[in-house]
Amino acid sequence: MTTTAVRETARGDASGAPAREPRRRAGRIRRTGLPYLLLLPALLLELLVHLVPMAVGVVMSFKELTQFYIRDWGTAPWSGFANYRVAVDFDAPVGEALLHSFFVTVGFTLLSVALCWLTGTAAAVFMQDTFRGRGLLRALFLVPYALPVYAAVITWVFMFQHDNGLVNHVLHDQLHLTGKPSFWLIGDNSFYALLVVSVWKGWPFAFLIVTAGLQNIPGELYEAAALDGAGVWQRIRRITLPSLRPVNQVLVLVLFLWTFNDFNTPYVLFGRAAPQAADLVSVHIYQASFVTWNFGTGSAMSVLLLLFLLLVTGLYLMFTSRGRRTADV
Repeated sequence: MTTTAVRETARGDASGAPAREPRRRAGRIRRTGLPYLLLLPALLLELLVHLVPMAVGVVMSFKELTQFYIRDWGTAPWSGFANYRVAVDFDAPVGEALLHSFFVTVGFTLLSVALCWLTGTAAAVFMQDTFRGRGLLRALFLVPYALPVYAAVITWVFMFQHDNGLVNHVLHDQLHLTGKPSFWLIGDNSFYALLVVSVWKGWPFAFLIVTAGLQNIPGELYEAAALDGAGVWQRIRRITLPSLRPVNQVLVLVLFLWTFNDFNTPYVLFGRAAPQAADLVSVHIYQASFVTWNFGTGSAMSVLLLLFLLLVTGLYLMFTSRGRRTADV
């Protein structure tokens, strides 16, 4: 044993702890704190991009912010809850229009999410078996999801044209399903046009998520069920859907939030003034803010929308977690 080792041993024995313990502790702290340090730029960027504008929007909702205060919105007079009272006064024109837009958005979201989930799940189950050309077909299924939103929706705008659109050409000229060419971008048909574009654009995401979830289901379960005489629908009902329950819970919530907040699709499809039948809340808030120049009322509507989505998300997570605990028991 060298003289230095003897001194270190003596020093460690005198202090009651090994001499290298503080150095090891500092190394553990550096290793533990490094991931958080690497996440810090992303967290700061998230703060600047999302949370700060959200806080500014909440402040704007309590101000009488109109076009007269755009240059310096901080000087706008404080209005308290006046903007919220205007937004929820359903007997007045502003509140009545917002309530109509809310009901249209709820109906559109429920139909779109249900059709996206149903189509994506059916396609994923169909593509589970191995056959020639499956890879190419999977790539084609993902094309609507991979395309830029503006390019895809503008293509649908041309297809929905009254005089020379592909939809009227197929339905009226070739299949003779309609008595005359229909207007798809105005009137009541605009709701169905928006629903078709939303489902066409959203179902590949459901297909992708469900396909990933199917990879975790052991093939032995299907083989055992087939030996027991279970048919295709029984295997889907007893094995596939219960095994996909955790995946579907997250998928449905994400689709609901995306669809309810969707602004790009109706804006590109209809422009700044959406038809009444397709007046979604996102476009309605845009019109209330940037068309009528009443940013205070528009901000109040945005805060109400945020509170509604938080409430729905909380209730959904509470019921799904309770159902998961009941199933585990």
